[in-house]
Amino acid sequence: MYEGAVQDLIDELGRLPGIGPKSAQRIAFHILDADADDMLRLSEAIRVVKERVKFCAVCFNVSEQDTCNICRDDRRDPTVLCVVEESKDVMAVERTRSFHGRYHVLGGSINPIGGIGPEQLHIRELLTRLADDRIQEVIIATDPNLEGEATATYLTRTMRSLGIEISRLASGLPVGGDLEYADEITLGRAFEGRRSMLTQ
Repeated sequence: MYEGAVQDLIDELGRLPGIGPKSAQRIAFHILDADADDMLRLSEAIRVVKERVKFCAVCFNVSEQDTCNICRDDRRDPTVLCVVEESKDVMAVERTRSFHGRYHVLGGSINPIGGIGPEQLHIRELLTRLADDRIQEVIIATDPNLEGEATATYLTRTMRSLGIEISRLASGLPVGGDLEYADEITLGRAFEGRRSMLTQ
């Protein structure tokens, strides 16, 4: 244990996701050794992001305005909606340059053990958006884990009667991966999503 401000900094850093005690200590000492101006810029960036950034009133993506730049973009296809868990997932999809529709960010996934049910997510708002007759397809792009699968199943059951096409992102083996290291869910998905080599 360190004294005073150093220990307080380590404790606060340790509360960040993915930062264990040793990493928190390493980062704290980096901050102590770093140039003061660099650390002031870091603290100012944190202050500004907490002041300015909010969630889009339409899709719940992060934005500095009431609506995000994707929702404001008239060139986006309004007939297709991609449902993701978090704002970082929007950026992951955008990097592919393969999707040109709009998004809906749930704010997490269904996780009964963690106390997160459908009520804690932006599912009610999603259903309100689906009242727009322009939306013809919903692509469910939740994570391929137990919580993501539970969320996708819940969404599919909830939206089934709306007469909208519902699809789920394919998942399977990563390029360069080995079969022996694939878990059962990933390998099972790869079999389900297989495609004919003769039609390529």
